[in-house]
Amino acid sequence: MDKRPRNKAKSISTNSPTTSEEVSSNEWEFIEMSEEEEDLIRRMYGLVGDRWHLIAGRIPGRKAEEIERFWIMKHGDAFSSKRSS
Repeated sequence: MDKRPRNKAKSISTNSPTTSEEVSSNEWEFIEMSEEEEDLIRRMYGLVGDRWHLIAGRIPGRKAEEIERFWIMKHGDAFSSKRSS
C-alpha cells in the first residue's frame, strides 16, 4: 500500500459564518448605477478590462467590488434570465 502522505481537502462547515467572498452571487442585491456611471464603466472596461480598482477610481463613492458586482450582474450569463424578466 502507498505510504505517501495525501492531500486531504478541507471540509467547509455549513454552520460557520460566511465572509463576503463566500456569499453566493444569487444573494446579491442589484446595484443601481446612473446612466453616466454605467457609460463610464462600459468605456473604461473597454480600455482597461476587468481592472475594477482603476474603474472605481474614476467614480467617486464606488468601490472596486461594487463595480465588479454590477458588471457581473449586468453582463453575466447567470443573471441573464433575471434581466429579461
